[in-house]
Amino acid sequence: MARHAPATRLTTHEVTNQPEEFAGKNLYETDIALKEAAQREAGAWLDTPLNALGAVVGSEQVLELGELANRHPPELTTFDRYGRRIDEVRFHPAYHALMALAMEHHIHDIAWARDGAGGHVGHAALLALFTQAEAGTMCPMSMTYSCVPALRRSPEVGNAWLEKLIGGRYDAPLKPIPDKAGVTIGMAMTEKQGGSDVRANSSRALPLDGGGRSYALVGHKWFCSAPMSDAFLTLAYAPEGLSCFLVPRIAPDGERNGIQLMRLKDKLGNRSNASAEVEYHHAYAELVGEPGQGVKTIVEMVHHTRLGTIAGTLGIMRMALAQAIHHVSGRRVFQKTLIDQAAMRGVLADLAVEYEAAAALVMRIARAFDGADESERALARLGVAAAKYWLTKRCPNFVYECMECLGGAGYVEESPLPRLFRESPLNAIWEGSGNVIALDILRTLAREPSALAALELELRRAAGVSAALDREIDAFLGRLRTGMPGEGEARLVAERMALLLQAALLVRHAPAAVADLFLQTRLGDAAGRSYGAFEGAFDLAAVVERQLSS
Repeated sequence: MARHAPATRLTTHEVTNQPEEFAGKNLYETDIALKEAAQREAGAWLDTPLNALGAVVGSEQVLELGELANRHPPELTTFDRYGRRIDEVRFHPAYHALMALAMEHHIHDIAWARDGAGGHVGHAALLALFTQAEAGTMCPMSMTYSCVPALRRSPEVGNAWLEKLIGGRYDAPLKPIPDKAGVTIGMAMTEKQGGSDVRANSSRALPLDGGGRSYALVGHKWFCSAPMSDAFLTLAYAPEGLSCFLVPRIAPDGERNGIQLMRLKDKLGNRSNASAEVEYHHAYAELVGEPGQGVKTIVEMVHHTRLGTIAGTLGIMRMALAQAIHHVSGRRVFQKTLIDQAAMRGVLADLAVEYEAAAALVMRIARAFDGADESERALARLGVAAAKYWLTKRCPNFVYECMECLGGAGYVEESPLPRLFRESPLNAIWEGSGNVIALDILRTLAREPSALAALELELRRAAGVSAALDREIDAFLGRLRTGMPGEGEARLVAERMALLLQAALLVRHAPAAVADLFLQTRLGDAAGRSYGAFEGAFDLAAVVERQLSS
């Protein structure tokens, strides 16, 4: 937090050659790549909510809230002082303030309030912005947003929850749903013996009302994200097979439901957000979707949470880049401002191009979620997987390179870079790790001819702009048409697909300097294996200037 008039003339030395505090910035107005991409994909209406949130999350107060929520992680309270079981997680007040702010700006429901008219782009852009201040709270925001399609499958179960979710405000205390101003909904799927293989689950669902939707759940979940949510979508075996259930924290009789928190995970990052191991002790649950169709039902939630993973990754990348640019613009070395050093300018230009490509891809995929026709829906299914695979893989090294721009100062916990670095691997693991995602892409291509057609349509929109890109696209699509690649090639297919989508978007929409550097260093042979390692006559000044002038 910035302090009033800190002393710079000390007894032993004078503090000079340090950048100003990073605070008081509108994180949307200063991000030209996100601004252009969001407005292009959703329309000018989105400028107002993004501008409002950008000003708030870039403020000194909210940036400090993000720091506090991670410095004071949640604590599990299994029993109260009288020995009564409560299974609650206690959070620092900063966490509650951030959650309230996020719901006030409608990150959780803007997509559904807009009914597809650019709403998913709005959700992704708002989530990316908020992540720059604090990432952990975006987990419950993403899951609350993502549960809506599943709840709509069973209106008799979901409507009461949707009435509180869409338009709802943050209301933390545990109390009956009719008494709440808003709700959040989490997810609990994986078990110790199965992980991503949810069909290996052992949790059982015992019918309570002879053919109705009420069940009692018995079993465990190894990961339950945001365990203080008001309810959870979960998977368990009913007599008809693996099914999806909504498990509220309060049972219909008003008692606490049979959900016991065994422990909180001690995670590498995402410290503000609680993740728990839970057990169901005949917990009351209601069937969502058809019995035996649990995977089909909950996969819609997973599909939408994947949009959150790429939007969150974008936010992490942006804050890391913004910190790097801020530092090198305010520090001198060897008689030059650091940003004016040739080697540093090359690194910054390369990082900037990486971010520009990520912003273009995330916003375009979000628009596909808004699409009403099958082609757009198919592009959403395929594109979100490709984007998740590639962007989340690139994120840790991207953040590290930004950290290095600050030197030793970036490695110290007073800087936000260590927190961003710890956060950077999460989205690659959450909602399907690299192999799971890459294999999903192959399955989608094999099972859905519309997916390949949608991919080709999107890539061909860039036809004629770059002969080199046209050749790359022809070769890639030709390879997919000659026979489905084997599982051993899944990662290569995912990587190539994401890069070509990024290239196609940049040559159509980005300045020539940005597109040219991306094409030559990501698809060409003029680059090395680290940021800033390339040769050629590129307009690096124009690439970096976009980051400075915004």
